[in-house]
This record gives sequence, structure tokens and C-alpha cells, in this order.
Amino acid sequence: MSSGRRELWVEEPVGRHRLPDPVRTAAVRAVLIISLTLIQAVAAYLFTLTTSWLAFPLVLSTVGSTVVATWGVLDVWVTRQVWKQRYGVVSEPSSTARQLRRERRRARRAAREAARIRQRPPRAPRGGRGELSRA
Repeated sequence: MSSGRRELWVEEPVGRHRLPDPVRTAAVRAVLIISLTLIQAVAAYLFTLTTSWLAFPLVLSTVGSTVVATWGVLDVWVTRQVWKQRYGVVSEPSSTARQLRRERRRARRAAREAARIRQRPPRAPRGGRGELSRA
């Protein structure tokens, strides 16, 4: 065997993170419901073309399945929003936002320092030549 063997399995970094488990579960459920609804709709259409007596009940159940499929899609969206709200999304402020925050912080510090200096009573000159307090 040559020394330049290739690995059977190579891990590659993924651009996006996996969906959280509850969101992925809801998404899989929604895809299954939607696919079954589409199959049912095609069957209802074909039964309607053949004027079968099964067409009417199948059309009614397809309408119901469409409502359930819509609920499945909304479930994915709501589950994703709840997960984001509960566990948060790590967001890093842009360098522009960070710079603006720094500038505002500096301005507030300077204003506080100026107010503190204005409120401070004048100091007596140092060197021992000032008046002594009488007790």
C-alpha cells in the first residue's frame, strides 16, 4: 500500500448549523403530511376524471388534508420562533454598531466627568501656606 492513502470519511465544515431537534421533527412531519396530501389530491383528480363514486369523498378528505398540511407548515414556523425566543440566537453586532456604541459611551463618560468637576468645591492650594482650620 502507498503512504498517500485517502481517508474513507472526511469531515468537512458545514456552512449552516443543523436545525434544532424540535424544529426538525416538525419539518419532517410537515413534509410527510404535505406529500400525502399531494398524493391524495392527484388520486382525487384521477377519480374525478373517471367519474368514480369515490371522487366525492376523496375530494372532501383532500380539503381536510389541505387544512392539516397548512397546520403542519405553521407548526414548523411557530416551533422555530419559540425555539429562537427560548434559546436565543447568538448575534454579533456589526463593527459599525460597535463603533457607535463606543462613541456614545465615551461621550457619556466625558459628560459625567465634566459634571463631577463642576460640582467639586475648589481645593485649597497645597504647600502648607493656606489657612489652617480652627477647631
